[in-house]
Amino acid sequence: MNVASINLFSPEFDANPYPLYQEIRENHPLFYYAEADAYVLSRFNDVSLAFKNPAFTVKNYEFQSEPLHGRTFIQMDGSEHSKYRNIVAPSIRGRELMQNIVPIIEQTARELYQPFKEKNTADFAVEFAARFPILVIVGLLGLDKKDESSFLTWYRTFVDFIADLGRTPEITEAAFRTKEEITDYLLPIIAHKRDNPADDLLSTMCQSEIDGVRMSDQEIKAFISLLITAGGESTDKMLSLTLRNLLMHPEQLEAVRHDRSLIANAFAESLRFSPVTHRIMRITSEEVEVSGGTIPAEAKVIMLLGAAQHDKQQFDQPEQFNIFREDLDVEKAFSGSANHMAFGAGRHFCVGAMLAKVEMEVAFDQLLDLTTSIELAEPDNIREQGLFTRGIEHLKINYTLS
Repeated sequence: MNVASINLFSPEFDANPYPLYQEIRENHPLFYYAEADAYVLSRFNDVSLAFKNPAFTVKNYEFQSEPLHGRTFIQMDGSEHSKYRNIVAPSIRGRELMQNIVPIIEQTARELYQPFKEKNTADFAVEFAARFPILVIVGLLGLDKKDESSFLTWYRTFVDFIADLGRTPEITEAAFRTKEEITDYLLPIIAHKRDNPADDLLSTMCQSEIDGVRMSDQEIKAFISLLITAGGESTDKMLSLTLRNLLMHPEQLEAVRHDRSLIANAFAESLRFSPVTHRIMRITSEEVEVSGGTIPAEAKVIMLLGAAQHDKQQFDQPEQFNIFREDLDVEKAFSGSANHMAFGAGRHFCVGAMLAKVEMEVAFDQLLDLTTSIELAEPDNIREQGLFTRGIEHLKINYTLS
């Protein structure tokens, strides 16, 4: 296959990108993709370099994220990035995560699984996965659960906007209407939290200072808007992908059922085998040497994470789902020293990685306690799809209650 015939937006690629990933990775480690006006990287070492080398800047978020959410720390570098990141990070990892947030996660899972006890079949993706992370975020921020339907609508509108590469007018209009709705909803709450702080992340942001100046209402609103999208979509889709992977490998599911510490292994391997995020962009500030040649300065770069995670130079038999693989360090899989890149790498490693791990552990621990067996209800009708992010819209399961 020559470069001119590569189509990263085709229906065939959307249906199954992995054969093309292999072709690109092995024969075109660097190429210019005219349709996106960007250079494309696919090998693990090159994508890792792009995450960690400061010559690959996050200026792309000025047009990918800022118009919708406002300016957030994902588009900051250096000390500015560290200062804003450090406001949020302590609340969603370490002692504060275990003390303050785990009870919210556990209660949310129990409530969502309650209807499962009245039947023997469910659409896991719709009834649990799509709702769980959003409700956790609502609890984390100290917002009212009665507004769940609004948050779910806002979340889905933002996700549709991100997936809409052609910028369909109706989808764009809905997204910016949602931006206004979130602003109108949050600003009075932010004002109240400033005067009446509670033990939640929103109050923490309202009281926090950067160089002696408190975060503005718009800065707080921008972060919450980003959190709803990024924190919601990744966990939502990863829950269903991980369950799908285990159900397609029942012997590994049974191993997890009997040893719950393996939930972390299943999550880590699913992050590698079937990541949610398949493409991330960067913009170079100077010329950079990578496999296959040189990327010029001021160039857009598309990093194919889905291809990098299946690089046989990094992982043995990468097309095989194996929660026992020895070349994936589970102990480090949710930290900045992870040897996969589903959470990114370097200074922009996902701040919510540990939160996602705990959400996954709680969700699967309770599901396995609830059931004695689970199977796919429609094994031939599971469609993983998406270009920038991939997921499963429906995952129907049959199960036997404990």
